Amino acid sequence: MPQNKQIHLDNRPVGEAVASNFKLVISDTPTLQDGQVLVRHHFLSLDPYMRGRMNDAKSYAMPQALGQTMGGGTVGEVVESKNAKFAVGDKVVGMGGWQQYSVVDANQLGALRKVDTTHVPLSAYLGAVGMPGVTAWYGLVKIIAPEAGQTMVVSAATGAVGSAFAALSKARGCRTVGIAGGPDKCKYAVEELGFDACIDYKLHKDAASLSKALKEACPNGIDGYFENVGGMVLDAVLTRMNAFGRIAVCGMIAGYDGAPMPLAYPALILTNRLKVEGFIVSEHMEFWPEALKELGTLVATGKLKARESIAQGIEAAPEAFLGLLKGKNFGKQLVKLS
Repeated sequence: MPQNKQIHLDNRPVGEAVASNFKLVISDTPTLQDGQVLVRHHFLSLDPYMRGRMNDAKSYAMPQALGQTMGGGTVGEVVESKNAKFAVGDKVVGMGGWQQYSVVDANQLGALRKVDTTHVPLSAYLGAVGMPGVTAWYGLVKIIAPEAGQTMVVSAATGAVGSAFAALSKARGCRTVGIAGGPDKCKYAVEELGFDACIDYKLHKDAASLSKALKEACPNGIDGYFENVGGMVLDAVLTRMNAFGRIAVCGMIAGYDGAPMPLAYPALILTNRLKVEGFIVSEHMEFWPEALKELGTLVATGKLKARESIAQGIEAAPEAFLGLLKGKNFGKQLVKLS
């Protein structure tokens, strides 16, 4: 059995996460038992939610255990199988974690899923045709419920979720505006992802300035907003929401280091009769097949061309993850393991 390089959570962050919170460990892969398969991971997904799990605090997900492999989504191939449902060579997606190999009880419901790479690249099952894509789909379709001609806005617009949101929103006939950091990301959002406009939040020192930019980009106001960031960005968007607007709250990356994020204009939720709903996409598995079918079609037909940032090797995962939290990635952040 091959040796396995893993990244463990060695200690919990105090404020900002740092590389020394993680530890590289090398172990032997265990012998397979009946029903299990050995998966060699090709790609590891790095996602902002992982930062919250590093804290020992109440949240929607259990805290990451110290001295254990960091959790995370993976795609790879079966290299050994003691399960009749999976053959050597099958391409699969699962939650293999920050490691090169994983032993999976393939009889456990939802633990491992075969994927077809004929028209969709394997890595896309961690992004556009995976959890981030379904996240964008659920927030847009089930919470915001857009109508043709309405204006949709998404923060972190060039990330994995924002990229999928653009394609899904445009497919429903909506004016779609992104908020991203830096001129290169904004140019990419408009020219490659199909956004009607993209605002560089780094050009604005406060919510009032960003609100003015939103007014120009959204002359008819904002009907639906997909929230990934929080903080100043949310304050600015609230000032431009139309009556009976809908806000799907997916992430608050501005607050992942534990600092409080007071809301500047909470009265606008009342005066504009806004619907504000947070959601965790893993709690809505019944919608995944419908979402994945649409997302897979968009990727296969070239209507969704999500960009990827790829770090090389499991050793690079901690620094790539810390860069993700600071917006250094461009598109979906992956680690290539094979």
